[in-house]
Amino acid sequence: MDRREALLKRLDAIAASLEADVDGLALLGLGSVGRELERLDAWSDLDFFAIVRAGAKRRFIEDRSWLERAAPLAYAFKNTPDGYKLLFQDGVFAEMAVFEPDELAGIPFAPGRAVWVRPGFDASVLEPRDERGRIRGGFELRHAAEELLTCLYVGLCRWRRGERLSGWRFIQSYCLDRYLELSTLREAPEGGTADLYGLERRFELRYPEAAKGLPGFLLGYDRVPEAAAWLLSWLGSWYPVSPALSAEIAKLLA
Repeated sequence: MDRREALLKRLDAIAASLEADVDGLALLGLGSVGRELERLDAWSDLDFFAIVRAGAKRRFIEDRSWLERAAPLAYAFKNTPDGYKLLFQDGVFAEMAVFEPDELAGIPFAPGRAVWVRPGFDASVLEPRDERGRIRGGFELRHAAEELLTCLYVGLCRWRRGERLSGWRFIQSYCLDRYLELSTLREAPEGGTADLYGLERRFELRYPEAAKGLPGFLLGYDRVPEAAAWLLSWLGSWYPVSPALSAEIAKLLA
């Protein structure tokens, strides 16, 4: 059995366990076991929501026997009040949460796939309503470019002051976010499915030319000035960078 088949069978087994429990209402597959099955591969894990009757959530979280009925567990970490990160004994990894129907309207999540729904249950509640954290697009090129430029300046000032961690974060984290935004504006995506919550997901597949630049500035804690110099050169190669601010950044790089 290949990994894809094993993951889908495990999800079906979890659905069967929920169905056997009077309080189970639905199982919602997410990510590559949700509506994006074409992405399912040997490196995928299981992401799912178990939907249970009002008042039953605590039992499903505190007593994991319904998961053990699907397959024995080797590891369980309660990473949120709603669920776990799990490792089954056969190596299948999962991230899951348990919700009651009324909770779903206030939970941000990407659209999923109803693996199982109890007859009579209103499946419309499985559609996401809360868009917190969702990437809405509409990035404005000038804003993103100027944010990147000013983050270079602030980051280098922090670096020169001796705040190296803060400098690293500005230049190789905050500037990375702007680089990703700018890349989506300058390059048409080539393939793959866009992630609603993270531009970094499948970036290499969707924006292969922009991805080639990542090693130029993701250089690590000790090479912040080199990363800043690369980003300044990259931005200046296509954007009208302020000569005054560019000169100040150059002084910090000297």
